[in-house]
Amino acid sequence: MRAFLATACIVTGVMFAGGCATKKYVRNTASPIQAKVDQVGDQTTQNGQQIKETRDQVKQVDDHAQTGISAATERASSADQHAATADQHAGEAMNKATLAAQVGDQNTQALNGLRNVIANIDDYQMQTSVSVPFGFDKFMLTSDAKQDLDKLATDVHADKRFFIAVEGYTDSTGSRMYNETLSRKRADAVVEYLVAKHEIPIYRIHMIGLGPEKPVDDARTRTARAKNRRVEVKVFSADQVTSSLSTTNPANSANRSQQPDKQPDKQ
Repeated sequence: MRAFLATACIVTGVMFAGGCATKKYVRNTASPIQAKVDQVGDQTTQNGQQIKETRDQVKQVDDHAQTGISAATERASSADQHAATADQHAGEAMNKATLAAQVGDQNTQALNGLRNVIANIDDYQMQTSVSVPFGFDKFMLTSDAKQDLDKLATDVHADKRFFIAVEGYTDSTGSRMYNETLSRKRADAVVEYLVAKHEIPIYRIHMIGLGPEKPVDDARTRTARAKNRRVEVKVFSADQVTSSLSTTNPANSANRSQQPDKQPDKQ
């Protein structure tokens, strides 16, 4: 009995000692693991905070970028509008320049044609002329102007070989292109009156508008400008030369009488 109790006490002591040793082992083994777990948890929390901060920073950068893009788009749109306006103005300027060049070419051709007509007909000389005045920015004939043209047309009808040069002018007020157009309108008014009222053949009339060229008075006064607003009508005739040739050389006169009258080239 004593042996059994002793054995039981030994076994119980061994088991108790073994349980204490196991708990201590478990505790010693689990403590580092728990510390690692806690460390991982802390690191995870820090990473989450950093991720949130990074997201906030990315959002701020994105907001700034969107604001910059919107501003850049607005500036680009404004630049496109300015460019379109500039293109429109450039197109208008080009059209005006083209029109001015065309007007200049027309005047040059008309002037050259008139010079060629006069240069190729040596026996035509200016017989009479009249200056028809016009009001400021006007191209309608006045009563006095019509009377002057009536007298000139009456004298012209007595000639057989003649042509009439009609040159329109303006003062220097306004643009050159506008003045050239106005000078042609004034010349057209004179030509229309001579053809419609006095039945002068249109092929005998050479018309040109020269704008502010060849001013009568270079002064900048009101009186000077009024003098320059005019149409000069010049009558060139070959009848006197023909008559002179007939007097000095009857045979030559007979030969001329058998030939058709020499007419100026049609412009």
